[in-house]
Amino acid sequence: MSWRKIPMKFPGMCIICNEKIETNEIGLWAKGIGVKHEKCSEIKELRCAVCNGPAGCPSCEFQDVCDLENVSQICICKKCSDEKTPYDSYQKSILKKFKLLNLNSKS
Repeated sequence: MSWRKIPMKFPGMCIICNEKIETNEIGLWAKGIGVKHEKCSEIKELRCAVCNGPAGCPSCEFQDVCDLENVSQICICKKCSDEKTPYDSYQKSILKKFKLLNLNSKS
């Protein structure tokens, strides 16, 4: 899947920085993934979905097979994944960031 450069017809939320992309601003769009700022597409490291710190891409065990341009941008850092209940923390964080998701959870 490739990212397409488009002038935004409607405001959107960047999947990288979670900041607004204004109408008529140039954004990058990928079907089924969302939109992101042009400047955010230059970032070569993902943010952790739980703590919002660097996800640790340069030292990730999946670095050899991960395509940063095409992954979901919803990753978790080593520190957060080593916590007692990493899946619960990850799920709560994703539900908070993406309120439209209809996940059945014990939140």
